[in-house]
Amino acid sequence: MTAVAAPPRARAGAVAVALRSWLARRLLLGVAQTAAVVLLVFALTEALPGDAAVALAGDQPDPARIAAIRTELGLDRPAAERFTDWLLGLLRGDLGTSLASGRPVATYLADGFGPTLLLATITVVLLVPAGVGLGVLAARRAGSLADRLVSSTTLAVYAVPEFALGVLLVTLFALRLGWLPPTAVGFGGNLLAHPAVLVLPVLVLLSRPVCSISRLVRAGMIDALRSPYVRQATRYGLSTARVRYLHALPNALAPAAQQLARTVDWLLCGVIVVEALFVIPGLGTVLMNAVAERDVPVVQGLAVVFGVIAVVLNLGADLVARRLAPRAGVAA
Repeated sequence: MTAVAAPPRARAGAVAVALRSWLARRLLLGVAQTAAVVLLVFALTEALPGDAAVALAGDQPDPARIAAIRTELGLDRPAAERFTDWLLGLLRGDLGTSLASGRPVATYLADGFGPTLLLATITVVLLVPAGVGLGVLAARRAGSLADRLVSSTTLAVYAVPEFALGVLLVTLFALRLGWLPPTAVGFGGNLLAHPAVLVLPVLVLLSRPVCSISRLVRAGMIDALRSPYVRQATRYGLSTARVRYLHALPNALAPAAQQLARTVDWLLCGVIVVEALFVIPGLGTVLMNAVAERDVPVVQGLAVVFGVIAVVLNLGADLVARRLAPRAGVAA
């Protein structure tokens, strides 16, 4: 008995129901991940060594002064009570107040977000065409000298840590040749007004993501070009360029989109090594200073924001990957 294919409208309805079901599950997972992040952040900051009251009391702390500071800041209250108050504040949009300065944690975010966002934006704008372009070039010429050159170069660059590459670039282009400034010291907070300051940090930030994305695109492109649906499209007489870029490339971009989301998360959440090396006052530097001062509310607030950014970016990457390659059903 011959099976009768479902009509197009029925198939479209089934696809829409499946998409809504998947999206609902993914949103619930995102909520659960966010709750886990909040709980984990509080637990880990509670486990940090040292005492904020001792740090605030000075070099020669008096026990009475330490006790007074703990009482004033509420550090003598039970952890469960402090967690409940902190969680209620988060639900109201209040990230807390710095123990060291008394400023709202949101102001620390506002101070550090600008430089970090600027670096992340420039890096992503350059990363997408460079990573996809290198991957497509290597896939088009798979097995050739160009493919081997791209693959070996990206592997070698990926193996170099950001700190070592940054030191090498500073030594060559700043100290030896004098073409670029070694750090952002003396240029103020408006880095965009001094684009030369951004060149070396962006090159360091680009180095590893370009390698990983280009290799993912290359592998995905080669697999897609060998797939049955691409061979079928070729048999239908479609041009090579159309088959390559309208049929194979979207499927190759699905895993690269997820890697790009992780890269953006890495950039926005403060690249501490790069910001410390080039003395850039971004979120990574703010977090590093807060940890050094044992400023728990700032650490907690930044960590929660970083965690929520990661959850949102991964959800967006899943949506993009599912849109590009619905057959794969990939998820970050």
